[in-house]
Amino acid sequence: MFSVITPWALGWIAGTALQLHQPQLWAAELYWALGAAAVVLVSWRVSRFWRADWQIPAWQTVAWFALSWVMAFALAGARASHYLQTALNPAFEGRTLQVVGIVANLPQRSEDSLRFRFAVESARELDGTQVQLPPQVLLGWYGHRRHAQVGQSSSDDKLQPPPADLRPGDRWQLAVRLKAPHGHINPHGFDYELWLWDQGLQATGYVRNGAKDAPPQWLGQTWAYPVERLRQRVRSAIDAQVTDRATAGIVAALLVGDQAAIERADWDVFRATGVAHLMAISGLHITGLAWLAALCAGWLWRRSDVWSPRAPWGLWLPAPMAASACAAWVALAYAVFTGWGVPAQRTVWMLGVVTLLRFYGLRWPLMQVWLTVCAVVLALDPWALMQAGFWLSFVAVAVLFASGVQAPASSFWAVVRRMWREQWLMSVCLAPLSLLLFHQVSVVGLFANLLAVPWVTLVVTPLCVLGLLLPLAWGLAAEALQGLMWLLKAGAGVSWAQWSAPAAPLWAGAAALAGMGLWAMRVPIWLRFFGVALVLPMLSWQMPRPAQGTFELVAADMGQGHAVLLRTATHSLLYDTGPRYSAETDAGQRVLVPLLRAWGERLDRIVISHQDSDHSGGAPAVMAMQPQADVLTSIPAEHPLQQLGSMQRCERGQSWVWDGVRLEVLHPSAADYERKLKPNALSCVLRVSAANASAMLVGDIEAAQEQSLVQSGQTLHADWLLVPHHGSATSSTPPFLEAVQPSVAIVQAGYRNRFGHPRPDVLRRYNELGVQVVQTPRCGAATWRSEQPKWVDCERNQRPHYWQHSY
Repeated sequence: MFSVITPWALGWIAGTALQLHQPQLWAAELYWALGAAAVVLVSWRVSRFWRADWQIPAWQTVAWFALSWVMAFALAGARASHYLQTALNPAFEGRTLQVVGIVANLPQRSEDSLRFRFAVESARELDGTQVQLPPQVLLGWYGHRRHAQVGQSSSDDKLQPPPADLRPGDRWQLAVRLKAPHGHINPHGFDYELWLWDQGLQATGYVRNGAKDAPPQWLGQTWAYPVERLRQRVRSAIDAQVTDRATAGIVAALLVGDQAAIERADWDVFRATGVAHLMAISGLHITGLAWLAALCAGWLWRRSDVWSPRAPWGLWLPAPMAASACAAWVALAYAVFTGWGVPAQRTVWMLGVVTLLRFYGLRWPLMQVWLTVCAVVLALDPWALMQAGFWLSFVAVAVLFASGVQAPASSFWAVVRRMWREQWLMSVCLAPLSLLLFHQVSVVGLFANLLAVPWVTLVVTPLCVLGLLLPLAWGLAAEALQGLMWLLKAGAGVSWAQWSAPAAPLWAGAAALAGMGLWAMRVPIWLRFFGVALVLPMLSWQMPRPAQGTFELVAADMGQGHAVLLRTATHSLLYDTGPRYSAETDAGQRVLVPLLRAWGERLDRIVISHQDSDHSGGAPAVMAMQPQADVLTSIPAEHPLQQLGSMQRCERGQSWVWDGVRLEVLHPSAADYERKLKPNALSCVLRVSAANASAMLVGDIEAAQEQSLVQSGQTLHADWLLVPHHGSATSSTPPFLEAVQPSVAIVQAGYRNRFGHPRPDVLRRYNELGVQVVQTPRCGAATWRSEQPKWVDCERNQRPHYWQHSY
């Protein structure tokens, strides 16, 4: 006999996974029909074959697996189809709308701007026509410093800055501009569109608050979103109590789940030392708080005869059950208060299942409990399966379960030995998963976690919780964190703190996870070493490179900016480093560093065409990751970026050969530097040529520079062309295009950017010449190979999903 729970949970996980890999959704009626049929069959089986002990014959396990598989597939598909029915009408993109709604979450402040969810109640156009919008949208409310990035002049003195006390539950009337959820699609990159989908956000946009716009109006408070309002009150109290902004952000993240409050530099330290999981609301924090609640509840319950001698509480509910129930309720309350993330969900449902089993006197194997909780989480949120947090959380618990449950330690040294063993197992067994998800693993993580886990769990987090009653405790938590941060920064500062490996294929990752599972289990030593051998394909994997005499170009998808990776057989070059998004982040940190790490690239040279921030914004992150790369640029010597390292001026006549591929600089000349031209006019122009194909990367050159290149007598023909100045009307003149005669032209521009790039008249010039124009907002990262000069691989086509933006 077998338990029905195991095949049912496995079927649910498999059905959810299959549905999430559908490139397009079916008709909603088909999902509902599949689900109804599965429910009917389940009801028939339950009525005919059900046993009180939940056991079924072996031959029925396949049937229960299949029924669960169909139900999970149908439920996820039906929910996705229903969700799409409330998507933003494309006709409303880029139009100013008057929207009334409620602030729905804890606003995130950055520089002089705010970002928040807005629950839409009503919307109308400027002429008064009522329109239908998605239930929730993600809005930015920008001040002077950020407004230039979203379409209004930052010099507008009448620009109304965002309020300092924007609160969840407040009703506002705002003039907004919206667009469909759109993210950057790059190899092994973060799927922002999936994140928006999972968060229930079907449009993004910004508040129009210029002099010609209707001013934002506060319409009063409501009782909506009380938990979010409470979180903001606590966050504000922490800021008032802890003077150091960076430390206050960490305290807020530990107490209210506000991870955006942690500064980027601190996140870099946490990732380098492998303790990032502690700075979010993890299962460890919730379990510790639940254990403390159970301890207190059990103590009170056992002594209830003191204050209730006639009817001790233990007579109607035993103390162990009362303690378990209290722990489950405290865990649920704390998880909801801190944002209800996947690790928190896993912990709450795990405690809930254990409590129910104890209440009904059942004993399930630990792995059966684990599978049940997996299925419950996916039933509530199918798209959690695509999150790194889901895999890290559940695999960590599976490792502990597979290694066997030990009896409580009887002495201090027994506790130390047990902590060492568990941390060793977690560090070793989760390393392949970290490589699979993030393509890097912390070498110092074992020792950092041995220090940080007990300190954060037993000292810092309790002090943070105690601060809800005694605010002075937040100051003590900050002091405790500052000492820990000093040690973590020392660990992150060593050159070998992290080790990275190229992204291995899925089969190698699955083999590595299976191998680490064997290593964690109590099995014969030879079988454990066989598990280690299964990890070797992942550790030794190398990204395939172009053949000798050929090259490859990858135009990254990162918005309004340029960044192109050139790869030959043994060398790599990066042309431009993408835009700077804000003071905290840029394309280097978000897009290029993850891409270079996932492919195991070691750059030989970086070319920064000119100083504009949409071309040089990612330079600090890229140069910090690739210190060995030399830099060619037209950036003047007094520019702050020159402080990042040694840079050489790009100048016509420079050339070199890599693996049979010739690279030469065509512009600017030495005389151009003497003329003090504007930055666009000094863009470094690079031509790359192999035996059978060539390419040209031209930065932001304009008509005068194009004419100069045509008249210079240099070879300009190229099969692949990076469209000058993102498709601006100032560039792509007919004589220049006739001289280059490209087959493929790549436009790197932002989706619905404020400049209108690429301009329609510019696109017509390319179309009239029969040039294939590829735009990264539509294509994602665009890969071109010199062996196939007329073919471009679009990343959006390589991994299509139904939640991706299509237009």
